[in-house]
Amino acid sequence: MPSYVMLIKWTQKGIETVKDSPQRVELARNNLQSVGGNLKEIYFVFGKYDMVAIAEAPSDEAMGKAILIIGSRGAASIQTLKAFTEAEGLAIINGLP
Repeated sequence: MPSYVMLIKWTQKGIETVKDSPQRVELARNNLQSVGGNLKEIYFVFGKYDMVAIAEAPSDEAMGKAILIIGSRGAASIQTLKAFTEAEGLAIINGLP
C-alpha cells in the first residue's frame, strides 16, 4: 500500500482549540480507515510544522479523499508527500537509462 508523509500545521482555529487534538487525531484515523487506509504514526514536532504523520492508503485518490475530509474541518493545513520505501526508491533509480 502506498505511504504518505503529512506535514501538518495548525490554523488559528486549530491552535485556539488545541485541547481537542486527541479527538481530531481519532477522527483523522477513522477518516483514513474509511477509505481503506491507516494512520501509522503521528508525531508532534517543533519548527515550521506542528505535527508529522505517516499514513498508508490504497491509492492517491483514496488519500486525496481522506485529506480533503480531514482538512475541511479547518483546524489544520496539510501538505502531503507521497513516500517511497528505500527499495522502491532504489528500484526507480536503478531503472534509469
